[in-house]
Amino acid sequence: MPSDLELLAIEIDTLWLKDDRGRLLKSQNAQARPAPYVLAGVSTEGWTLAFGSDVPDAVVEELQAAFDAEPPAADPSKPPALFARCKQLLESALGEVESSGGPSYVVPPETSFESGAALLRSDDEHKERLRTQDLERLNWTAEEWRHLVRGDLGPWAFIMNGDRVVSICHTARLTERGAEAGVWTDPDVRGRGYAAAATAAWASLFAPGDRHLFYSTGADNLSSQRVAARLNLPLIGWIWRL
Repeated sequence: MPSDLELLAIEIDTLWLKDDRGRLLKSQNAQARPAPYVLAGVSTEGWTLAFGSDVPDAVVEELQAAFDAEPPAADPSKPPALFARCKQLLESALGEVESSGGPSYVVPPETSFESGAALLRSDDEHKERLRTQDLERLNWTAEEWRHLVRGDLGPWAFIMNGDRVVSICHTARLTERGAEAGVWTDPDVRGRGYAAAATAAWASLFAPGDRHLFYSTGADNLSSQRVAARLNLPLIGWIWRL
């Protein structure tokens, strides 16, 4: 089993596409969101860093050297002390930047959650039941939904209320080494464990297999952190970005 630091590096590679230099280009999904300037995967073992393709080489070299000389973080949930220096250098070269971060977890394939909710998985018969969903409520476009339901984006698991989808765990990112969970629950039914049940079912679709499954969220997203707590997911560290 890889170390927490190695898992954070695998998750970063799952989330973001890199160029031939190992620099971040864009997110590994259809939206292709612009990459941050700096990503720091932080565990008590140390750091794993990735830099955006727009960051000047001189800035990368200075920041890499500074992190290499820094001792491991005692508390990964706090922004790295070096981020102040990072921010200063980046803003001098590229303009204003913002900092954000959040916890990262692994989802063991054997993860389970007891729930009486009605479950629908991507390997079940489902076409008719999913044809008439309110996609605006689910926050999916018609094209994205077609790709999702067909399995083009990877495995998924839904919690159903009759023929209505009320919670989703889908494959938000997928590479040969990793898969990232994307989770949504209807606000009207939150707090019932539906997201936890969907996430556990999603993980089971990858077993047996060699991919590492990840679940991450923002520092302020307490509801998503509660899902991780319900499932007792192992915390591997925090990913901080500028």
